[in-house]
Amino acid sequence: MTTNDTEYADARETTEGRVYTVTGGDWDTVLDDAIHDERIVINLGPQHPSTHGVLRLVLELEGETVTQARSVIGYLHTGIEKNCEYRTWTQGVTFVTRMDYLAPLSNEAAYCLAIEKLLGVEAPRRAQVIRVMLLELNRIGSHLVALATGGMELGSLTAMTAGFREREEVLHLLEHLTGLRMNHAFIRPGGVAQDLPADYHQKVTEFLKIMDSRLPDYDKLLTGQPIWKNRLIGVGYLPVDACLALGVTGPILRSAGLAWDLRKTEPYLGYEEYDFEVPTSTAADAYARYLLRVEEIHQSLKIVAQCLKKLEPGPVMVEDQKIAWPAKLSIGNDGMGNSLEHVRKIMGQSMESLIHHFKLVTEGFKVPAGQVYVPVESPRGELGYHLVSDGGTRPLRVHVREPSFVNLQSMPAMSEGSMVADVIAAVASIDPVMGGCDR
Repeated sequence: MTTNDTEYADARETTEGRVYTVTGGDWDTVLDDAIHDERIVINLGPQHPSTHGVLRLVLELEGETVTQARSVIGYLHTGIEKNCEYRTWTQGVTFVTRMDYLAPLSNEAAYCLAIEKLLGVEAPRRAQVIRVMLLELNRIGSHLVALATGGMELGSLTAMTAGFREREEVLHLLEHLTGLRMNHAFIRPGGVAQDLPADYHQKVTEFLKIMDSRLPDYDKLLTGQPIWKNRLIGVGYLPVDACLALGVTGPILRSAGLAWDLRKTEPYLGYEEYDFEVPTSTAADAYARYLLRVEEIHQSLKIVAQCLKKLEPGPVMVEDQKIAWPAKLSIGNDGMGNSLEHVRKIMGQSMESLIHHFKLVTEGFKVPAGQVYVPVESPRGELGYHLVSDGGTRPLRVHVREPSFVNLQSMPAMSEGSMVADVIAAVASIDPVMGGCDR
């Protein structure tokens, strides 16, 4: 290969080997084609709010019709998968929770379930019910952001303020239950970080009442609203065969008529015990996806109510002290760290427990060699973790099947042949979270 070969990136030889200079790829040829034509190429984003801030769309237009659409990603790249390979298994939770930051608990649950499968352990019953309750609260919050940002992008600011108002209720509750509004790191290998606060039943019940009273407002505001319907019906059409060809899951696939929900089809965390429906539609458009997300909020509230009845006293972490992250922590007088009694106990009475505490926190526990793939149903679709262990205290390989990344492939199929304004509605109906997409 020569360096002036225009088909390839420029290259130069160095002491480290051949180094390539990668430029804009095939965008230059797209622009060349458009020069002598009636077509125009425009950039939408990445800072544009209608592309969720970190997604760039390159659209080729004839008039106002989109003839070609491509998505350019990588503006939020964090290298989380690779970072996890340089941390202990438990420390990985702090990383994965920041991937899809609207569904942090889905990432924690899938990651921990994969570790538990490698270890051959199962979280205690109470921990599993707590996980389900938190996952469903998180799903409600994520769908509310989808409705709110979708409304904002289409000019309905009331939908945006209402959606974020209700999401704030979710975040307040999650903060009360886990200690943090987002990026909780609360689900840990072997269970959850700590038990729920004493007044959890009252707080969750109050939340359910608030949501039941406010959800009908969305139907009044949007569902029958003629402008909303005109902007969404028939827009972003993607039939079931196209969904399957592209690997699309979640509300987009269910809006095309396939009732594929891993909570029903491949249950985990005891979801088979819960009574809930998987809403579907055959319209396969942006309006159907909106309706499904509203209905899924109702179903999640139903599951949360069932969790309250199923929560029985018991441990929230596996008994095995070689796995259980030291969680017998309490707040000291200074509002930080451990209580003095706990420090006195582990430092004054038992040198072995102090050594164990130190080694478990600094080195982590060993996980038997092997590889697993564990998927869960995140608010956006199938979120799967492929973990490879070589028997050490940290993963050899972490790879995530992230639904935002896969679903974003459907953007050109939804948008080409439609108007520019419909691209915004189509992207909003995909509901991509770019932190998960780029990871």
